Amino acid sequence: MLSVAHVAHVPYTVEQDETGWWCAHASLPGGGANGEGQTAEEAVADLREALDGWFAEFGAPRELTVTVSDVA
Repeated sequence: MLSVAHVAHVPYTVEQDETGWWCAHASLPGGGANGEGQTAEEAVADLREALDGWFAEFGAPRELTVTVSDVA
């Protein structure tokens, strides 16, 4: 069986909550994935692990990039 790898660009946000913990969130179909940590870097690392699990369960999202030129 042929295995094909591709890159998925997943936008995410990182915010610090009222307790001082950092939260990272990536919006994906079905709700997305979350990570948390004592630093922003830890939250993003935790989010990466969550995304690995999300991709294993649902598959990596496909994306299409289209360049549109302005027409006068």
